[in-house]
Amino acid sequence: MKRNSQLSGVLHVLLHMAERDAPSTSEDLARAMDTNPVVVRRVLAGLRDKGIVRSGKGHGGGWTMAKPLEKITLRDIHEALGAPELLAIGHRAETPECLVERAVNAALGAVFEDAEAVLLAGFEAVTLAQLSADFHMRLRAARPHQKRASTHAS
Repeated sequence: MKRNSQLSGVLHVLLHMAERDAPSTSEDLARAMDTNPVVVRRVLAGLRDKGIVRSGKGHGGGWTMAKPLEKITLRDIHEALGAPELLAIGHRAETPECLVERAVNAALGAVFEDAEAVLLAGFEAVTLAQLSADFHMRLRAARPHQKRASTHAS
């Protein structure tokens, strides 16, 4: 089963945007993510609606961060993406006739809810500033070993 990597991809794009002193075009971000600019615009439009990014049109326009990185959590991003399902497993049938399956669903449902609560709490505890700091630490560590670390930010 293929995993949903949208959150990871959006975090990647946002950190690239945060590294730039100028607005990032959808085309630049799409190149960094090896995707289509339309995909970037569609995803970032949802984040713009939640006040995480802003966009400018025309010459010198593009996408910029609307809030400081310290004020944006992974949970904020997850919710701006429409709060996609966190778990790839689920019930065989949501409203079964079988009493055995109802018992199974009740047990699994409680565990699923607990797992999702832990994941969301973890998302709430991590900010984009923390991710950025981790990136910069890795960049400093990589510099002695390579001429230019792979950041695809330009």
